[in-house]
Amino acid sequence: MALALPLAATAQVAVLQIHVLEGEGAVHQAGSRAARPLSVSVTDETGRPVENATVSFRLPDEGPGGTFGGGLRSDLAITDARGRASMRPFEVNRTPGQFEIRISVVKEQVRAGTVAFQFVSDAKPVRAVRPGRRIPWRRVLLVAAGAAAGGIAAAALGGSTVGSAAPPSASVGPPVIWVGKP
Repeated sequence: MALALPLAATAQVAVLQIHVLEGEGAVHQAGSRAARPLSVSVTDETGRPVENATVSFRLPDEGPGGTFGGGLRSDLAITDARGRASMRPFEVNRTPGQFEIRISVVKEQVRAGTVAFQFVSDAKPVRAVRPGRRIPWRRVLLVAAGAAAGGIAAAALGGSTVGSAAPPSASVGPPVIWVGKP
């Protein structure tokens, strides 16, 4: 007697969709290591996550951009059960400007692609002042001198400064500004 068992059909992916989850528009300091990864989600035509798809991230050959370890311009990742994959950190070059990262996905015989844009900045990063930290007095004097010059110029032109009040009391020694409770 022959026994007939139903065969489980494996669903073929017909369409791949790529959604950038994180990293679109990221700005990197020139010459630094990119700290914000580019992460994508890959789904099929019904919106279900596609597991074990190969995702390629390609940096430009010239201009703003960078390289992965070993001087490579491409990185490969495999999507997880949620259809997600992330690019590894890369070394940012010193050419400022916008660049695109080409993203390609392959699963079985189906392919898809898109681009994400990021930036290389040559501006110096701004550091936040921690509470209780002293700000160098020369910087404070330059800011105060600029504000005073603006007030004098406004008064000379017959204008007034918004929110002007009595001048602050004078003190001896370098000024100290505290952020937070003293």
